[in-house]
Amino acid sequence: MAAFHDPRPGASLLEVAATPHRGLVELAAIVGLYGFYELVRGQGHATLAAARAHTDAIVGLERHVHLFGERALQRAAHAVPALPTVLGIAYIVLHFVGTAAFLVWLHRRRREHFALIRNTFVAATAVALTVYVLYPVAPPRLAGLGFADTVTDGAHVNLSSDVLGSLYNPFAAVPSLHFGYALLAGVTVGLVARNRLARVAGWLYPPAMLLTIVATGNHFFFDALAGGVVVGVAFLLARSVTAPRGARGPCWRAAGGSAAALC
Repeated sequence: MAAFHDPRPGASLLEVAATPHRGLVELAAIVGLYGFYELVRGQGHATLAAARAHTDAIVGLERHVHLFGERALQRAAHAVPALPTVLGIAYIVLHFVGTAAFLVWLHRRRREHFALIRNTFVAATAVALTVYVLYPVAPPRLAGLGFADTVTDGAHVNLSSDVLGSLYNPFAAVPSLHFGYALLAGVTVGLVARNRLARVAGWLYPPAMLLTIVATGNHFFFDALAGGVVVGVAFLLARSVTAPRGARGPCWRAAGGSAAALC
């Protein structure tokens, strides 16, 4: 396990950002940042009409490039017994529990990569918050296009309730951080996990999340694509901060003898 340390007194902000710290320090920082994220995201004041107008533009683009297949995918998923309930629960659980479990695993098992990935999460979240404020988008289930609300119907969690609505912004659909976080976690596990089964699970995680967010009526394919782009940009930003001065950044070589690398 790679050595780690907390920043010495007087360390620069860049040195702090480039260093993995003790577990409790990282936990407190992540919880604080996520609380701030939810607080800011929940302060959106967009109207349903404005959010639906942006959704219509996205649907028009998908139809133009022959990508609008979300309704067909949702109908197919709803034709499988019990699958809607499983997907509704997965939509909530995977985003929170899956992301948290990934960060704990990375900190404990492959700590040399933790600072880079942590910083990527932070940068992606910051970019997404900016887009949520500037470009509110209604998810498929609120777009008036005939989509079912699988999370409410299957998992019995009403994302549009007054309780969740006080913190939850229903028009923060683009970019999809459900998919963005899953892509970052899945690719990281796929590249650096030492166990072959874990690497396979890592590569399967992003497409599984894509199925979940689309089949539950919470995101379009465009939203997922935007989430992937945001994470890619965030990774480049994080690597420039995390890398030692004059270096290109950490070089990842996939575990298990694979020729794949991310350098």
